[in-house]
Amino acid sequence: MTVFMTSSPCIIGAERAILSPENGFIDNLKAALPPRPRALFICADPDNHAETDAFARDIGAAIIEAGIDISRSAVLDSRFDRDAQLLIWQSDLIVLSGGHVPTQNLYFQKISLSRLLKNYQGTVLGISAGSMNCARRVYAQPEAPGESSPEFRRWYPGLGLSEINILPHYQQVKDNLLDGKRLFEDITYLDSVGHSFLSLVDGSYLLEAGGETTLFGEAYAMIDGKFFQLSVPGDIVPLG
Repeated sequence: MTVFMTSSPCIIGAERAILSPENGFIDNLKAALPPRPRALFICADPDNHAETDAFARDIGAAIIEAGIDISRSAVLDSRFDRDAQLLIWQSDLIVLSGGHVPTQNLYFQKISLSRLLKNYQGTVLGISAGSMNCARRVYAQPEAPGESSPEFRRWYPGLGLSEINILPHYQQVKDNLLDGKRLFEDITYLDSVGHSFLSLVDGSYLLEAGGETTLFGEAYAMIDGKFFQLSVPGDIVPLG
């Protein structure tokens, strides 16, 4: 299995979804796929069917426009739970949607997605929440009003595709306030005590293939309450 974990794979500020060639992303994605891959788009919210269909349509179109000729496209949400294993077996590329991390995580648990992916030989592309839920143990960074509370559940069992906890969209959210608190300095720094997080800007990504993990592009590390820049745009950093 090859796993791409992105913040967002699309060009920032574009009027529609367009895959970004930044940090060699399109070239690396093409190299991981067969000539005419079959794609499966997995939801963030299993009951928001319109959102799932729009996600599949828009990202699917962006992938095709980037020169990857998708031969067949399918979605997985609450309409197709019973077909989950078959849909996975029939795909070469699985795209995990962005959205609300806990909502998506609970759906992944409901359909036992970690088990269904156990022997999968294709490529997984995580986007935002989808990337966060790739971790073995998932950190759900608070994002909605009320989630800064200590009672908000922050840790969930994940897909086990990576040992790295990703925080996406750093350039967008680094100065955010949540419930009157600074998202990073007052909330996430404290949550990182005893843990490590990798903050990605849009256009940066992790590639896990052949037992190796490589960071492409600008990223920041948060370890045990300390924060520092790990890489700059254009960097390629082996992480083990």
